[in-house]
Amino acid sequence: MDTQSLEAFLQVAENASFSAAAEALHITQPAVSKRIAALEQQLGTSLFDRIGRQVSLTEAGHALLPHARAISGHLLQARQSIDDLSGQVAGRLRLGTSHHIGLHRLPPVLRRYSESYPEVALDIDFMDSEQAVDELTRCKVELAVVTLAPEPEPNIVYTPVWDDPLDFMATAEHPLSRGDELSLAALCDYPVILPGLSTFTGRIVRQLFEARDLKLDITLSTNYLETIRMMAAVGLGWTLLPRTMLQDPLVPLKVPGVAPQRQLGLLYHRNRRLSNAAEAFIRQLV
Repeated sequence: MDTQSLEAFLQVAENASFSAAAEALHITQPAVSKRIAALEQQLGTSLFDRIGRQVSLTEAGHALLPHARAISGHLLQARQSIDDLSGQVAGRLRLGTSHHIGLHRLPPVLRRYSESYPEVALDIDFMDSEQAVDELTRCKVELAVVTLAPEPEPNIVYTPVWDDPLDFMATAEHPLSRGDELSLAALCDYPVILPGLSTFTGRIVRQLFEARDLKLDITLSTNYLETIRMMAAVGLGWTLLPRTMLQDPLVPLKVPGVAPQRQLGLLYHRNRRLSNAAEAFIRQLV
């Protein structure tokens, strides 16, 4: 069982596509098919069902998947260990982060890091915070800088870096902007635009209102905070966003006694040996 065939299997499984796997591996689609066929012949079973353009794992494929991911992760760590023997901070650092943090928090950190360690190739993937935890578990990224989960995963190390206060906001023309002080109940009388309630940020908002037995009138939701800000700015509803995003034409809504916030920070897998490049990045960040 060779590593090239296993990597082809992982790419097809994760992309549900032979053509996408070929693109990710920078080889031809027939080459991917050949590697999968060789692996299936070796194991004596089919790993994928191919129905038209649809590709899905068979029962055997599902059984192989966690082992293939583990082998791929161990090989990656082995290469890192060899590269790190020189003590140099070099190589590739795979980093996951959210669009919001990438725009509003990370630029000065990345600038300092790139100036200090020019031999490191930064590979930055933008993703939801929830996806970052999954990518760390699968060794797809080495570090993640994202919104910290309200309920941490046991195998992930969480390091808070920034407190991120959240503000209620709407346009100056919105009916809610006319009063000096508001209650959470008053907010429920008007449409709201929020991150998906399954996201870490959405769960913070949901818990805030559910704890008071209040039901929100959610008209729109998206995981992109910049899109939420734009929709609130054109008057489609009020919203709750990081204070760093409070800009004209949005104004803050005063809700006494309520100060929601989230924490942004660093994640890495507890059982993974970090590369020199990752250790250097942590020193720059925290």
